[in-house]
Formats: sequence, C-alpha cells, structure tokens
Amino acid sequence: MSEPRVIRVFPRKTKASPDDALAYFGRPDLFAEADEVHVSVAFTQDKAIAERLAEEWRFVAPVKVGGVAYGDASLEFIPGRYIKPGYTITSRGCPRRCWFCGVWKKWPEANVLPIYPGWNILDDNLLACPRDHVEAVFAMLRQQKRRVEFTGGLEALALQDYQVELLASLRPRPNMFFAYDPGDDFATLESAARRLLEAGFTEASHRMRVYVLIGYPKDTFDLAEARLRQMQSIGFTPMAMLWQPETPSQEKYRPLPEWRAFQRRWARPAIIHARAAA
Repeated sequence: MSEPRVIRVFPRKTKASPDDALAYFGRPDLFAEADEVHVSVAFTQDKAIAERLAEEWRFVAPVKVGGVAYGDASLEFIPGRYIKPGYTITSRGCPRRCWFCGVWKKWPEANVLPIYPGWNILDDNLLACPRDHVEAVFAMLRQQKRRVEFTGGLEALALQDYQVELLASLRPRPNMFFAYDPGDDFATLESAARRLLEAGFTEASHRMRVYVLIGYPKDTFDLAEARLRQMQSIGFTPMAMLWQPETPSQEKYRPLPEWRAFQRRWARPAIIHARAAA
C-alpha cells in the first residue's frame, strides 16, 4: 500500500521551511491534490492565518491543523516533512523551568530521538542530553559536508568541558547560538565564553552568537541594551529576540512598535560590530 499523499501548508516561509512540491505557503492552486492536508503553525501570531487557510484547503482533502503554536507534544520527528532537509532534531524537551518558555511544560526533561543526518541542530536543549547521545550527534555532524549550526540554541548552564572539546573539534568551526535569558547568571555566560575562546574560537569570527530576550514585561531599552553590551564584552555576538505574548492574558504586555526597530538594530552582526568599532 502506498504512502498517503500529504500536502503541508505553512502560514509563512522561513529559511527552515520545506521547498518540495508538496509544501505550500498560502491558498491551494488548481494542481493541489492530496489525501491529507496538514497546516503546520510554528508561531502563535500566525494561528488566525492558519485557521483561514484550513478552511480554504478543506475543499482539497481532510485538513489537520497543528504544530508548535498549538502545543503539539509529539516526540516524533520526520526529516523533511515540516522542516527542510538538513535541519534536524535529535531530542525534545528541557529540564529548566523558564517562565517565558513552554517547552518544559510539554517535555520536562530531554527526550532523545533517533539521530537523522543534518547540519542544523534545532534541539530544545541538546547539551542537557546524556553524554552518549551528545557524542553520537557530534559523530553524525562530523560527516556533514557543510558548516554545522546550532540555531536551536545551546545552554551555557549545561555546557560541560567535554562538550567544549566536541564543539572545537568540528571543521569548519560551527555557528553556535547560546542564550542570555531573564534570570540567567552573567557569570555562567562569562565562563562559557572564556572556555570557548580558550578552545580556539574567536570573537572576530562571530561564530559565538547569543540570543538575548528583550521587550518582556518590565524590560526597558536601557536594561536591554546593557544586557546586549554585556554579551559583547565577553566575546559573544548578541542577537536580540523580541518577546511575544503567548496567551490572551499577556496581550496587555505586548511590546510597543519601538521595540521592533530596536530589535532590528541588534540582530545583524555587521551592524552590531560596525557600531562597536565607530
């Protein structure tokens, strides 16, 4: 029996979006034929668009609406279905209890998954996984034919010395994204940066990146800029990430439009480092 023909529909296109013939970004066309239609939603702000698309796609085939924005708690990962080949997820979950993150509410520990080849790791907290799994992931990464990226994020608090050695062993050196979130100890990020620099990474390469959450309730532009500059001072290239409300009760705290302009100024390494050199 043949596999069902599944069209995946996405409210927006990103670098990680699939680009095969069964991936759509909007309304159906005259050639759309499928046994099932899956509307996949990553961002809560896209739910209204997704639900309109679902109504339009019901004329093609039965529709399912789901994804991260709808609290999908499945541990299944099918390479290439909802993210482009090359992007891979080897674990889901995180043992931390960050107030602004819903991952731990679905998976309160790191759950290891089968390791599928890829060069861009999207795990919630790879470094919190058991050592044998982490080492197996890096063995897979060494077989990739392009620069490895950890855009899912790496946690400085979980960074162990053997993991620093694994990161430094990749050739070419990987692009790493750590996180400096509300409540994180600056000394933890400082220690991670120092050990990575000692292992051979350089500030000038901009491979050491760090997501910095901004615009959350009670944040200010001065406080946000201070955190971003703190990360620069220890060798990281910061990347501002604008907080967004996830529930109706949080809507009153939605960042004002000025925060978006501020975020853009702290999202491109060339702009950040040109300003620092001026």
